[in-house]
Amino acid sequence: MTVRVRFAPSPTGMFHVGGARSALQNWIYAKQHGGAFVLRIEDTDAARNRPEWIEGILSAMEWIGIERGSYEGPYFQSSYADEQRAAAQRLFEGGRAYYCECTREQVQARGGNQYSGYDGFCRERGLGPAEGRALRFKTPTEGETVVVDLIRGEPTFDNKLIEDFVIARGDGSPVFLLANVIDDITMKITHVIRAEEHLPNTPKQQLLWEALGVTPPTWAHVPVVVNEKRQKLSKRRDKVALEMYRDEGYLADAMRNYLMLLGWAPSGDREIVPWQVIEDEFRLEEVNSSPAFFDEKKLRAFNGEYIRALSTEDFIAACRPWLTGPFVTAEERAESGFGIVAPPWAPQDFDPETFAQVAELAQTRIAVLAEISSYVDFFFLDQPVIDEAAWAKASKDAGILPDVIAAFEALPSWDADSIKAAVETAGTARELKLGKAQAPVRVAVTGRSVGLPLFESLAVLGRERTIARLRAAA
Repeated sequence: MTVRVRFAPSPTGMFHVGGARSALQNWIYAKQHGGAFVLRIEDTDAARNRPEWIEGILSAMEWIGIERGSYEGPYFQSSYADEQRAAAQRLFEGGRAYYCECTREQVQARGGNQYSGYDGFCRERGLGPAEGRALRFKTPTEGETVVVDLIRGEPTFDNKLIEDFVIARGDGSPVFLLANVIDDITMKITHVIRAEEHLPNTPKQQLLWEALGVTPPTWAHVPVVVNEKRQKLSKRRDKVALEMYRDEGYLADAMRNYLMLLGWAPSGDREIVPWQVIEDEFRLEEVNSSPAFFDEKKLRAFNGEYIRALSTEDFIAACRPWLTGPFVTAEERAESGFGIVAPPWAPQDFDPETFAQVAELAQTRIAVLAEISSYVDFFFLDQPVIDEAAWAKASKDAGILPDVIAAFEALPSWDADSIKAAVETAGTARELKLGKAQAPVRVAVTGRSVGLPLFESLAVLGRERTIARLRAAA
């Protein structure tokens, strides 16, 4: 049997990190078994069927390493409408489905509350198709449906607790449950690897597979992804869009390494491992069934480790989008949540050679690439943007600035060691330790109380610009 797995997202305007995790798991499983990974877009909701959203899915998948051309598709669920309608008709003609004219209000009235499930009122009425009549699957009233799941064992569902569920609406269009099954049958899907939230639908879908005379796929329901409050990640409440993390400067390698740890771990006491190790060691059967905590703080630390592991040349290249664009406006970023906003300097003032001189200093300090502009902006601005709170604290010792200016002017050479010695000498004369002595210098020149190593930065900035800023501050 050739393994065929599928990833079937809906175009919603963003790529959910949980979906990205499922896509990676499916992709790796297919590669491990010499099978095929199929991308199918669930596009039957017209309001969500926008070309740019579909392109967003493709580009987000490519960013985490699932390259275009390495999978089948994208296919579109809407392309299989004829097969879905034909299957519904076969189920009706075979006595496995029936038409129902009950409204939701009628069902609730008979049940006595708004949560009442369907009571089988039309099951034996022999109704034929007509406008407004939904088609319901005739669920067996006895026995159990056992779902064999690679992760969860054998969840068992009592058939009498499964209502006769709708498979086609009153206008004849198939609902998701049936459409999903027919698409999988048509595409010869052998393994369905998806999020735990779909497990309640699985007995219904398995009954449909069996009623259509086809062996159900192998199921694997990976754990739900939750936030720090152990609530399921929600796009209305949590930062869940993969594109947001990409545009904040998370590295693709760090992100996909972290995503694969949501419910699984490589061998030994390690988490940050080469991707080839993950591809070799990942086993679907070893995925934990417990909810997986998406820890942004841990992801940030992960990313910092990956940034520090880059060569200086690769780090410079990785930073380029946050230094030279392309950029979006702040308004566009606020509206979509995506894109990189321009740094505070004018484009023509950015000097790649200057950045190359300080890149290694910045690389050891940032956790996400979006932070790079705030560390180096003072090199490319006429005047630094002063943090008023930082200056209010540092200015208590600002009386040292005239002494530092004089010392800088007298230096025979302009290098980090000489600059440090000059500040240290000026501080000693005022009974200030180096930390206190350099504080007003740092804020006056860089605008902040923390940042890159000060003396190395001043050496790159140059004597003339440094002294000019100190005079302005004094």
